[in-house]
Amino acid sequence: MMVACGTESGKFRLEGRLRNINQGEFWVYSLDGGLVGIDTIAVRNGRFSYEMDLYDRTTLMLVFPNYSEQPIFAKSGAKVTIKGNATHMKEMIIEGTSDNEEMTMLRMELNDLTPPDIPHAVSNFIKDNRDSPVSIYLLQRYFIMSPEPDYRQARVLTEMLLQENPDNGQLLTLKKQLKQLESSGVKALIPKFTATDLNGNKVTEKALKSKVNVVTTWASWSYASINQQQRLNQLKKKYGDKLGVLSICLDAQADICRRQIARDSLKWSTVCDGRMWETPLLQKFGLADVPANLLIDSKGKVLARNLTVKHLEERINKLLN
Repeated sequence: MMVACGTESGKFRLEGRLRNINQGEFWVYSLDGGLVGIDTIAVRNGRFSYEMDLYDRTTLMLVFPNYSEQPIFAKSGAKVTIKGNATHMKEMIIEGTSDNEEMTMLRMELNDLTPPDIPHAVSNFIKDNRDSPVSIYLLQRYFIMSPEPDYRQARVLTEMLLQENPDNGQLLTLKKQLKQLESSGVKALIPKFTATDLNGNKVTEKALKSKVNVVTTWASWSYASINQQQRLNQLKKKYGDKLGVLSICLDAQADICRRQIARDSLKWSTVCDGRMWETPLLQKFGLADVPANLLIDSKGKVLARNLTVKHLEERINKLLN
């Protein structure tokens, strides 16, 4: 590990070394506005260093070359170090502040649990650490942005955290979002939304008025999501205006998204704002995976969520034949 003097107030420093990675770059963005946009961190011989202006607390998301993500809990005057092996990212050690060390310990515990046991362990951590920014991250990650979100439990935990932190702006925003998300499950109507696609066109819920509609997530680095897009393209050619499609691309660069769209000759609207997992439409629709999808009828009612490509194709054929 690199060794440096303490970080001055008004600054936050992140540094470390990962074995089995030589050169490249990481992306970093903020979950709560502490960093504007997306920044990059250069990696040389497995070592990296990053410093930013910071006068408060913020939760940063570090995106690795394999597109896995790791939260970093930053605060003014702190230095956080990372060490580990690029081939075993789940075993990465993050030290320097109590928040990051608690998150590391919890991550190690979760590594040993079966998937059904993880929500219970996370819920217990949140209940025991109501003043920690780690709890807010865990609430979002495991109960809201999960492939199988539990909005009811998320609301219960949010209200619990608000009892200890009644003026926390992030929690107050979450509470408002959950009122909308709780009503966006199967059989619910999709929420109203406004977005701009890659061609600069305004897209709203009124664009999803075909007999059957699909909202998808995809990224150029996800083969499964590219396959979903290609299969939908075949169905779109078969059914024409009877099938409406809106895609949300999670690539960090719109040009990469455009090249993939041109390569596959996709004709429907695609939203790609470069914000990756922070794209507002993901939260609107409660989508948290790549690929993911919503199947919607002509009146805006959600018929199904997160179907496999095979089952999505079968449902569309059944509804339109």
